[in-house]
Amino acid sequence: MQNMGVAFAMTPMIKSAGMDATQASELLKRHLEMFNTHPYLTGPVLGSVVKLEEEISDGRKVSDLKIALSGPYAAMGDTFFWGAWRPFLTIGAVVLTMEGGLWAPLIFLALYNPLHFYVRLQGFVEGYRRGMRGIDFIGGLNLPGLAGKIRWMSAILLGLLAMLLYRTVGNTDAVVPELLRGFLFLGVILLCFLMITRGISVMKILYGTATLFLLVSF
Repeated sequence: MQNMGVAFAMTPMIKSAGMDATQASELLKRHLEMFNTHPYLTGPVLGSVVKLEEEISDGRKVSDLKIALSGPYAAMGDTFFWGAWRPFLTIGAVVLTMEGGLWAPLIFLALYNPLHFYVRLQGFVEGYRRGMRGIDFIGGLNLPGLAGKIRWMSAILLGLLAMLLYRTVGNTDAVVPELLRGFLFLGVILLCFLMITRGISVMKILYGTATLFLLVSF
């Protein structure tokens, strides 16, 4: 899957190490084995792999390190970036757009990109500096813990979005008392969080909410 990218990323090290054609061929063949992890966490893997390639001559240990890191990094990256951070910012951008914020897409990019660029670049640096202990940097970020907190905030934003969509159906201010709207808002938040805890994708909840209120508005 990502083996071609890994092999290509090894070429600067091959040039700096002054390997001959045979050594370079063996190294590249070894890194063309199956490899797959979260794309934002390939940097930390590559940093650790390059460090080990420079320090030891045992290609099997390097391959074992790649395999050992790819699974946990994929799980943490999917949980945080795909399952929490991107959906949270997407919902926030939709809320801003509905309130007339035409700069919402740019705000989304301005908030989303710096974090994953930091993980990619600093992760490579720390992986190269620490070698086998490069995973300590990723572990210190506590991505699964952050994902849980962000899902709470996503549930709140989903409730707010539901209320905004509900408001567009008609003149609800005249027919729905303020206290009832508050309870409805809280109920939607709790319902969204319940669906999230049951493993339902935040993006599916977002699309489902939008579809429901669009149908009601007809």
